[in-house]
Amino acid sequence: MAAICAIGLMSGTSMDGIDLAAIRTNGVNLVERGPSHFVPYEAPFRRRIEAALEDAKSISERLERPGDLAALERQITLRHADAVTAFRSSLSGRWADVRLIGFHGQTVLHRPERGVTVQLGDGALLARKTGLPVVHDMRANDMRHGGQGAPLVPAYHAALAHSLPADLRTSLPIAFVNIGGISNVTWVPEEGDPVAFDSGPGNALIDQWVAREGGLPFDENGMIASEGGVIRDVVETYLANPFFSRAAPKSLDRNDFTLDLVAGLELADGARTLAAVSAQAALLAAKQMPAAPRLWIVCGGGRKNPHIVGDLRRGAEAEGASVILAEDAGLDGDSMEAEAWAYLAVRSRNNLPLTFPTTTGCRAPVTGGVLSLPQETAGQVGR
Repeated sequence: MAAICAIGLMSGTSMDGIDLAAIRTNGVNLVERGPSHFVPYEAPFRRRIEAALEDAKSISERLERPGDLAALERQITLRHADAVTAFRSSLSGRWADVRLIGFHGQTVLHRPERGVTVQLGDGALLARKTGLPVVHDMRANDMRHGGQGAPLVPAYHAALAHSLPADLRTSLPIAFVNIGGISNVTWVPEEGDPVAFDSGPGNALIDQWVAREGGLPFDENGMIASEGGVIRDVVETYLANPFFSRAAPKSLDRNDFTLDLVAGLELADGARTLAAVSAQAALLAAKQMPAAPRLWIVCGGGRKNPHIVGDLRRGAEAEGASVILAEDAGLDGDSMEAEAWAYLAVRSRNNLPLTFPTTTGCRAPVTGGVLSLPQETAGQVGR
């Protein structure tokens, strides 16, 4: 299959803005990473998305848009269109020859037990505004085939793992841990399909805590947590949640964990304790992997929190494994999910599987996504 240049767009559960990344790929084993960019959401718009999470709780059918959701969906799409236009204007050479967009949208509800996942984003509108074909709504078909609809990044993690420098490939099996608002892990063996699942809270609880108690959007570089201590009883109570003993594959909604258990703590102690929860949740995930990973690669915004990474490193080293950041492997921990959406868009267009029984619990490897064309015609993939 010939490689093409695609742009991936990700607005994650941290709700902080839009990640954009360009890659050249055939959707299989050829991945050439290109430029990336981030467009932040201003604070009022971020609060509007947070408020929309409440509206989304009443959704029973995934196309419903109660309350502010319909208007918000259009605004999110237009912001993505503006971001793509600006990003493309900065590209040159072969990176300027963009053929496809992979559009994630903004998740406002994920309830796999009900077969419902909702990402705000109008792929047809984005195609018209950008003049490019757009693959979107990539989770729903997996759910139709018995899957959790998440995580979807593992197919890309596997491609990256097998393209690592030779000295790192000798460390297979490798575990990627992506620490976004929610964390997910991908276990990549030497041969065979990856194993993946959501591992627990990532940055979302920390962000919510410092916003509520300190009036800040996030704990930059873990500075607040550096003044606090870990309240072990609280960590253990979080980890006693039935989610952690549930067999994988499994996935989470942003609202599945709350701040109730840290209520009453000092600001710094709460931030440090929640960082410990994030790390320990990832370490618990190793117990559900087919074999212990020899190497952990940390990506996502949480890799910038030294307390999460430090706790993870100490726990992994106790089991004989190493922990490195994505950048230590020559990767970009900020743009990896956006890159993944570009990769998945190419796979979707080539009718290749996006998910596997070992990653989402679908009955068989399955493709997915909806293809919207600039000419206002659309095709459905994997339906």
